[in-house]
Amino acid sequence: MTEPLRVAATEFARNFARYQDEAISAKVISVTSHGRVVGAYLSASELAHYETLKRKEREILTVGELDEETLTAIRDAEYGSIAR
Repeated sequence: MTEPLRVAATEFARNFARYQDEAISAKVISVTSHGRVVGAYLSASELAHYETLKRKEREILTVGELDEETLTAIRDAEYGSIAR
């Protein structure tokens, strides 16, 4: 993952329209004040991704209710390998 674009809060506020457009390609813009991150501006696609992750964070899975495909994926998983 690439580093988010970092922008001072005053610069962000003064040039919001510019950063709104830049968020489309940058995905995330970190807004800083006195050198520390105080917030962020997300592109629409990043926001959708974030909302999906937040939804899954609260999802409860019971082993007895997992389908065979998921169980097979768990059995075949190898530590340190990247899922495909």
